[in-house]
Amino acid sequence: MQRQASTGVAVLNGARSGVVEKSDELLRAQALTKVFHSGQQEIKPLDEVDFAVERGEMVAIVGPSGTGKSTFLHLLAALDTPTSGEVYFARNSLWSLGDAELAEYRNRVVGFVWQRHHLLPDFTAAENVAMPQLLRGAKLRESLQAADAWLGDVGLGGRGNQRASELSGGEQQRVAIARALVNQPALLLADEPTGDLDQRNAEGVFELMQRLHRSHHLTTVLATHNPSLARRADRVFVLEHGKLAPAVEGHTVAAIGATQTAGAWTETLGERG
Repeated sequence: MQRQASTGVAVLNGARSGVVEKSDELLRAQALTKVFHSGQQEIKPLDEVDFAVERGEMVAIVGPSGTGKSTFLHLLAALDTPTSGEVYFARNSLWSLGDAELAEYRNRVVGFVWQRHHLLPDFTAAENVAMPQLLRGAKLRESLQAADAWLGDVGLGGRGNQRASELSGGEQQRVAIARALVNQPALLLADEPTGDLDQRNAEGVFELMQRLHRSHHLTTVLATHNPSLARRADRVFVLEHGKLAPAVEGHTVAAIGATQTAGAWTETLGERG
């Protein structure tokens, strides 16, 4: 299925044309800090993090469980606010936007895929995919047509009338990906999108994401514990102790999985096939 290249909507410049400023850099975090408090304890998963993604890149974020990968993606998606620092989309600060513009950014500029699909089990696959369009005021018939088209794109053509609860885990995650992309966002954020899947389904879902990334001209940032998937991204960053740093040739992934022993992670991010 052919569609216009994804550009999101120009909520940041007050325009409604769907065109953002042409620039290599699409997304930037600057001195991004997030602090949580638990009793007297201060927890700082992000400590003055700097990060930039160019238009069309696929970037992987790796690191141990609990180090702040989800927090970081939530800030990029404007689902949370930082303690300090800035996030810029198309060179415009997200925190300078009003509530309506932030809602539009979340709904139409960003597509988000979680580790757990968060589908509504009693709704059909097509109804789940159509939700983001309905939330922005699109008509039901048009929304369901778009949903059916995207279900075809993710390999579930003809399955739109099945309830989400009747689908397998891999199929449910494909529906979640279609839901994330139905509004044709410029930016796809994925938080452990294969974390709940077995190896075969994880491979299939990641290959699907790579294909959609290319065919729909997306910019993608994903968090993953899987070193073999991370190596296929254009660039890899390691998040640990509040700091985000590029993975260099030979950088070990020993710290990626909190449940893994150091000896189990002998692969390197520099060994790209």
